[in-house]
Amino acid sequence: MRAALALLLLLAAARAEHRGKAYVRDKVCQEFKTLGKEDFRTLTIIANSRKFSNATFEEISHLVHEIVSLAETCCAEGADPSCYDAGSSALSAKSCGRGSPFPAHAGTAGCCAQEGLEQKLCLAALRHPPQELPRYLQPSNEELCQAFKKDPKDFADRFLHEYASSYGQAPLPVLLGSTRTFLSMVSTCCISPTPTACFLKEKLERKTLSLLTLMSNRVCTRFMAYGKDKVTFSYLTSLAQKMPGASFEDLFPLAEDAAEVFSQCCDSVAEDCMQKKLSEHTAKACSALSAQDKRFADCCKGKNLMQNYFCILALPPAPTPKLPEAQKPTNEQVCGEEGARHAKRYLFELARRHTSVPDAFLGKLYDTCEKVRGECCSAEDASACLDSKRQQMGEELPPFLEKANQLCGQYTELNFLDFKKRLRESLMRTMPEASPELLGRLVEQRADFASTCCPPNSPPLYCASKVSSELGEACDGGSCLL
Repeated sequence: MRAALALLLLLAAARAEHRGKAYVRDKVCQEFKTLGKEDFRTLTIIANSRKFSNATFEEISHLVHEIVSLAETCCAEGADPSCYDAGSSALSAKSCGRGSPFPAHAGTAGCCAQEGLEQKLCLAALRHPPQELPRYLQPSNEELCQAFKKDPKDFADRFLHEYASSYGQAPLPVLLGSTRTFLSMVSTCCISPTPTACFLKEKLERKTLSLLTLMSNRVCTRFMAYGKDKVTFSYLTSLAQKMPGASFEDLFPLAEDAAEVFSQCCDSVAEDCMQKKLSEHTAKACSALSAQDKRFADCCKGKNLMQNYFCILALPPAPTPKLPEAQKPTNEQVCGEEGARHAKRYLFELARRHTSVPDAFLGKLYDTCEKVRGECCSAEDASACLDSKRQQMGEELPPFLEKANQLCGQYTELNFLDFKKRLRESLMRTMPEASPELLGRLVEQRADFASTCCPPNSPPLYCASKVSSELGEACDGGSCLL
């Protein structure tokens, strides 16, 4: 099953506005005939589970059945040339009807107000936001085999739906390879006389691909949420916290290189884009940084560059070094041609002085800096505007960083029960009048926030929305970083 073929399946409808109805039919039929019904059906399950990540298995099944039936009927020898257009119009009408069995989407009503090709294009472009917290949990070997033996086809369909909806931001070729090798492993090991040994061997063989799927889903989710510029900053601060002794000049080009890899590969259907480009990036990082840091050097010893990359990614932050106070950029620098770079350099300096402050909190600072630059650099009196914001930030920033550093530092260092105990003690000091019920709720809320947003791979949009509300008291009821 070649990933390049899947592109046509996914994008045919989106390109129709430029080429016309026959183009859509011809491309879908080319896919159907080249892949065969079963592989076409598999790709349709994956494509629609990625698009509609919150849909139920039943909703996806209805949609897949209709799409495959349409292709099977209208791509047959001698089928009427108008068959596909008429069938896709009927499918659109069914999507717009009351009690539609297809995935629910808030934008459906707006699409259904349009007519003809515009309506079909609008419906084809609908998609749910990706799941920030993947829900797929791999069952035990025994549970896998029990479900597989009961109904192999149903097992495969449900797995494809759950896995593709959970890891839908992973590049399509990576997702296809991961699902294909998983299903091959299950079908092989569940009929093996020694299933335990078989699963162990197969899982070891697909370890790199499995890790690549999880990692690429995370970075591509972040890329989609942040955009290239903020992803560059995010990668820069992650490196800075792992290697606080390295300079901005050492790390910034590597952060730009990583962001370029993600921009090229997250939506690519090239078979090995992510593996190839990340391997090249890892070679650059190892060449630039191994001599400066023993932990990096240890990660770079392996012959498998992808495994080396996973090792670097998993490195915990280094202890906070003793460094002089970070130098703030001048007003002229902030609003000059290199203003964005000066802002990143300052935030880089803060990150390596607060190595326990994770991405979600540093991302808040990045957004604040961009907001200030946008407001003040276009103001009539840019210097007065910046001076005012600088004073406000000067009051809010230290307690914000201290609170974030303390919360996530304790979460990392303590076991979860001791962490919650420490939270309760802290809240009792700051809220002596609070009832036990309120304290209990606040402890659970803060602990849930820390467990989700302190780890380095925290969901970006969810955590961005929670940072200000959870650390609001650090700003003493003020703007909390504007």
